[in-house]
Formats: sequence, C-alpha cells, structure tokens
Amino acid sequence: MEQLKHECGVAMIRLLKPLEYYEQKYGTWMYGLNKLYLLMEKQHNRGQEGAGLACVKLEADAGEEYMFRERALGSGAITEIFDTVHAHFRDLTPEQLHDADFAKKCLPFAGEVYMGHLRYSTTGKSGLSYVHPFLRRNNWRAKNLALCGNFNLTNVDEIFARITATGQHPRKYADTYIMLEQVGHRLDREVERLFRIAEADGLTGMDITRYIEDHIELVNVLRTSSREWDGGYVICGLTGSGESFAIRDPWGIRTAFWYQDDEVAVLASERPVIQTVFNVPLESIHEMQPGQAVIIGKDGRMRISPVNPPHTPKPCSFERIYFSRGSDADIYQERKQLGRELVPSILRAIGHDIDHTVFSFIPNTAEVAFYGMLQGLDEYLNDLKARQIASLDHAPTHEELEHILSRRIRSEKVAIKDIKLRTFIAEGNTRNDLAAHVYDITYGSLVPGVDNLVIIDDSIVRGTTLRQSIIGILDRLGPKKIVIVSSSPQVRYPDYYGIDMSRMSEFIAFRAAIELLKERGMQSVIEQVYRKCREQAALPKEQMVNYVKGIYAPFTDEEISAKMAELLTPEGTRAEVQIVYQPLEGLHQACPGHAGDWYFSGDYPTPGGVKMLNQAFMEYVERVYQY
Repeated sequence: MEQLKHECGVAMIRLLKPLEYYEQKYGTWMYGLNKLYLLMEKQHNRGQEGAGLACVKLEADAGEEYMFRERALGSGAITEIFDTVHAHFRDLTPEQLHDADFAKKCLPFAGEVYMGHLRYSTTGKSGLSYVHPFLRRNNWRAKNLALCGNFNLTNVDEIFARITATGQHPRKYADTYIMLEQVGHRLDREVERLFRIAEADGLTGMDITRYIEDHIELVNVLRTSSREWDGGYVICGLTGSGESFAIRDPWGIRTAFWYQDDEVAVLASERPVIQTVFNVPLESIHEMQPGQAVIIGKDGRMRISPVNPPHTPKPCSFERIYFSRGSDADIYQERKQLGRELVPSILRAIGHDIDHTVFSFIPNTAEVAFYGMLQGLDEYLNDLKARQIASLDHAPTHEELEHILSRRIRSEKVAIKDIKLRTFIAEGNTRNDLAAHVYDITYGSLVPGVDNLVIIDDSIVRGTTLRQSIIGILDRLGPKKIVIVSSSPQVRYPDYYGIDMSRMSEFIAFRAAIELLKERGMQSVIEQVYRKCREQAALPKEQMVNYVKGIYAPFTDEEISAKMAELLTPEGTRAEVQIVYQPLEGLHQACPGHAGDWYFSGDYPTPGGVKMLNQAFMEYVERVYQY
C-alpha cells in the first residue's frame, strides 16, 4: 500500500570461457551482457531511482581501454544504459557483430567480467554522481576499482574522521565514496606490497605487472578495509586486472546468492532471478554467509573466504515480508504463513462472524499473504463444520448436511490500484483529492450495512495512504466494519541498514504512542526517555541502550493499534475501523530463518543502530518540544 523506498540490488557475472565459446554455443559473444540485463530487469523491484553497469576486459593491450561504465537515472534506467551500450554495436556489419575476436579487441563492453547495480536512495542524495558503480582510476591496472552495493553504514562520521586524519581525501561525505576510498586505499597497499616482492625477486617491466595481478590477495584488502563497517551490506567490486568480489556484513542483514558452473559464475541479491535467468535448480544456488566474501580471481577460480567474524545472524525480515520477489520458493511459503498466523486475530476482530464478512487484499504485494489467510480461514471453517455435524443428536438429512457444508469463506477483489499519482501535483488540497483516487473499489462486492470487510496489506508504516485513500474509498461500499490487517508487526523504530525509514515522526505507531501518553497525562515519560538518551549521547556506541522502548512500554499492542485506527480514520467515515497487526511471535513463526526485526522490536543488531536511534529521538523531541 505504502511504497517504501528500500533495497538496492546487485548482479555480477564472470564468464569462465573465452568470448568465442559463447559465440559458438549461444550465437553471440554478448552472452554475459545479455544475462546481466536479465538479472537486473528481474530485480527491478529493488531499485527504480537509477541503474549502472561496469565491465572489465581481460588482457587488454597497453593503450587500450579495459574498464567501462554506464549509468542512468530514473525508473527506465536499465533500458537506457543497455540501449547506450548496444548503440556501440549498431553500425557493425553482421560479420563484425559475430566476430568474437574483433569484439574482444575493438569493442567497448565486450569483456568477461560484468557488474550491475539498481539504486534506491536511503539518504535523500540524488543525481547521477550518486548512482553506482563508482570508479577509482589509476595507471596501474590492478589499482583500478569499480564498486557498488546494497548497504547503509551507521558510522560514516567515525570512519570519515579517521581516514581524513591519515591524509585521505574522499570526494564526498557519503558512505559509498568512503567505502570506495577505503577499499581502494587497501588495494593500493596490496599492489605496492607485491611490487616490492617482485622487485626484490629481480622482476622488471611487464613481469612485475603480471606477478602483481597473479598474486593479489583480495581477502587482505577486504579484511583490512571492512573491519570497522557498522551496518548492513553486500558490497561488490571489480578490479582493472579482472578480479571480482562480493562481501556480506557479519550480521547477515543484507542478502546475496551465488552460482557457478563451468561456463559462468554469478551473484545476485535474490535467489529466484538466478534460477530463472540460468534455468538452474534451487539446490545449486548458495547463499553468502555472514562475514563471508566470494572472490573470483583473474584466472576465473572462485574462493569462498571468511573475512570478518560472524555475529549472531540477523537477516532482514522485511526481505521476506515485502522487498524480495515472491517467486522464491521459501519466501512464497513464508508469506502464506504470515497470512495464516493472523487468522485468530482476524476472527476476534469480526466476532467470528464468517458468514457476514468479505475478505480481500491491497494489491499487489500482499496477495500471497492473502492466500495464506484464506487457507487458514478455510481450515477454521472446515473444523467448525465438522464439529457442527458431530454435535447433531440425530442422523442429519441431506438438506441439513448441504446447509452446513455450503458455508464458504467469501473472498472478493475489492480494492483496485487505479492510477499513479503524478509528481507534478506537489501539494495542497488538489493533491489530497487526487490521492483519494489512487485506489478504486468493486461496487456490489458486499452487502451494505450487513457485511464486515477484512482487507490485508503487507505493512502499515506511515498510514498516509490509508487515511488519504484506502479507508475512505472502502467506506463507500457500506461495510458494517472495516478491518485493516497488516501481515507484518507494528513498525516502531527507524531502519539504518538500507530502508528509507529513518525519522521517528514517520511512524504511525510512534505517533499513536505519543498521543496516548498525552491523553493519559504521561508526558513525563517522553521527558524521561529524552533525558536518558541525552545522558548517553557522548558514550561509545557500544555502550548505548535503546531507551526509546520506554515510549511504548506503558501500552499493549492492541491499545496502540486502536489509537492508530483513530488517527487514520478520515472524518465522516461511517464504518467502524479496526487495525490488526501481526504479532512479533507470528513473524518469527512464519520466518524462522530471518530474525532481524529491529524496526519492530527495537533490538538493533549493531551498536550503530542504537546510536542513530538515540540521535533520531532526541532530534524529534527537540524539534517538537523546543528543548
């Protein structure tokens, strides 16, 4: 319902055969380029603000370009960058177009190593200069670096202060540039280390270059540059000499998967895109482990290396609820289970009145949870029927059985995503009026004044669309009661590891808790929490505690949900409105392998998360209460 700007996406391909091999087997030397396009398009859900790709050509002669990059902005960026790349081939003769040797020697982007990136901004910074991959160029081929990632660091300020104190000068105060500078600096040092060894062994000229490129230890580079990164990340990179790598954070917050056969090595943010693009079984695709790096050498050999000691795994549960494509086999089942887990709460909300309730969903990401909810309701109703039949004190007639067995769960497609609000309508009542028409309804889908309407969504974070559009448009159907169901728990805390949720005032759960404190004369709780946050502001982040939990502590989940419903129900709504959230226990039951729930629970996996929350709460209080 609410579009969350969220995860970036990455894709890497390393061809393990000469270009001529792919020309002969697949009819084009562009095999790698074409597969990269598919990997990126099938992850388009992960980034619609920009896209970029980089390519390295192995064994280029001196004076010839060997590292290429293309970037673009906007939701059509993937098409744009690949159109630009293919424009280089437009005027070729058919013979030239299918001549792999000619392509290898003369054409840009005709390489063996490819990397793609899909961008969603989580910092508010935009423009082409912020679109990945980033490049760090040098006359030494092995010192050239292209970097991209799906990440957010919480301790940029600390790292920036340290590296500038040692004389480095990042071009921008942004985590991507700082990461580029850190990895690039350590890559420089690794090359210089090997240069000294080669020179001491009596090597000269190109023999030194070949020695360096054959002996680079990227594990050293990654270990020394990443040891102080606090945050969630999957960082990918290419060097000018043909090395490629990916590294995952020690908490496993961000995800990545890899696959290798004798033709290609591949890495992507999501598993099913590799399955589909390369038509390979699920069992042959592997997940990167926390703190691990996948490194593919210039010679094409892959190594899986531990880089940073793994912490308690906290992979992001929002990946399962919302971000990743639902075509992954495990994610599909987990989303269905999220719907099933909600059945007891839904039944309580409608007073167990199945016969006078219509069930539906907000398109489109909640559809799988909706199917799971229906299955759970069917099981409940079937059990009800069986008990009703068993309780009869006589042999039932055909008509009695037919009456009992004919009861059904009533599901309809009630809400329809109708328009996309154009950004040129920027503000004011006109925009609010347009927002009310983003969704449309199916008239006649329930009995006015008689039926309840239960409608499931995957998350309710800010509540803006509910208030501006959803509740008002659903109320036109005349339901007795509207129950809005979230398949995820209440989002109470900001995320600092890659999701665009960073300000306390954004969250309807937080606003509801603040309103309850005011209503009950408990404003002193806000001041107490602020004071505790202020007292620990100067402490090392490792010693900080999440005192913001105290804002929610006086209330039950149900009390906060009830206040949310009150805040989000538009004036003039005739139906009673109730909001039902997934319990935290239900989330963990449905997604047992993804324990990262800090935006729901406040249990941040890294010290930097608590530090950023502390700062966000103080900023909120100081702005609102003029402290």
